[in-house]
Amino acid sequence: MSLALATLIYEWRRYLAAVIALAFSGLLVLAQVGMFMGIGKAFSAQIDRSPADIIVLGPKAESLFSGGGGMPARIKPMIYMNQDVAAIGEMAGNGAMFQNDPGPGKKRQRDFVQIFALDPYPGSPTLPTDYTEQMRVALLEPYSIAIDRTALGKLGVKLGDKASLNGKTVKIGLVLTNYPNMAQATVYMSRDTLRLLGLNGRSDRIGPLMVGLKNPARAEIVRDQLNAHADGAYRAWTRSELANANQGSMMKENIIGLMLGFSVFLGLLIGVGITSQTLRGAILANIKEFASLRALGVSMGSLRAIVMELSFWVGVAGLMATGLLTAGIAALAAKGGVPMAFPLILVLLTGAFLLIIALLSGMLALGILKKSQPADLLR
Repeated sequence: MSLALATLIYEWRRYLAAVIALAFSGLLVLAQVGMFMGIGKAFSAQIDRSPADIIVLGPKAESLFSGGGGMPARIKPMIYMNQDVAAIGEMAGNGAMFQNDPGPGKKRQRDFVQIFALDPYPGSPTLPTDYTEQMRVALLEPYSIAIDRTALGKLGVKLGDKASLNGKTVKIGLVLTNYPNMAQATVYMSRDTLRLLGLNGRSDRIGPLMVGLKNPARAEIVRDQLNAHADGAYRAWTRSELANANQGSMMKENIIGLMLGFSVFLGLLIGVGITSQTLRGAILANIKEFASLRALGVSMGSLRAIVMELSFWVGVAGLMATGLLTAGIAALAAKGGVPMAFPLILVLLTGAFLLIIALLSGMLALGILKKSQPADLLR
């Protein structure tokens, strides 16, 4: 075990403030990353959890959030011409005014909701993989709708209640988990119910399309084949490719970029300020030990290396603490029905950010070693 690591373990109380500062700097960044990415995941939940192998969007689409629908209906038979295609489902949607049916003495609530339709049949590309058989059957009932549990209070309903969409009666037949929408409440229903409510929209425009393949392993090959014959009418994506594009699209939002940039800057100030001062104080408290090492012939360069290694191990401890705190925040959020997502690349960048803070703090603390004069041992 190195001298720096042994010092950190033996005198951990001296360095605890630095570790906590790094942990909260990391948490400040990761919590916002998780929240924003979770919001994006909530919007794309129906696609991310679909059994579809390929998603077809508009020709100029860069993600689900930009150019996702509005394709001519004629492209559907064009896609069916590929011999690898087994099934095609449309992610149809609309909006409507939702109104609860309160009992005597209760408040009536009205709110505009987003509507998504799916086909609750075995093998359907639009039926999410986390739907159980009981959930699937619940949506087969005409006028039965599904709402995420986080929207129940906002809409003033519970499982089994009656409500209305654009004045037509519906029933809360299913309560979902992990399908929240931070912007507005979302209602899911079967495509048949969508038609019964008169919300199925235009018949000449469709999209996005969710395509199931006979052999999912050929997804990239089929994607390239479909795009080669698209003639500018659509663009095909693999599901994983679209998920990555959706994450990138969220990060390009100006307000999100500004907030994350501010968090990184604030985390840098907090981390470097507290960590460097903590390291300076800890080194000053052990200055006689460093002076003893110099008296034994250890060079100043070697002492600086010890301090930098000590900074590195403080950074590693801060990373571990950040992981524990972030896991705790994510667990609390999940319990409250708020999704959080942590893309690996952003987690790695945050980890590197914390190590850089620790090493910068170590460099700022190196000046205190000038006080480690062997002559001071004689005082």
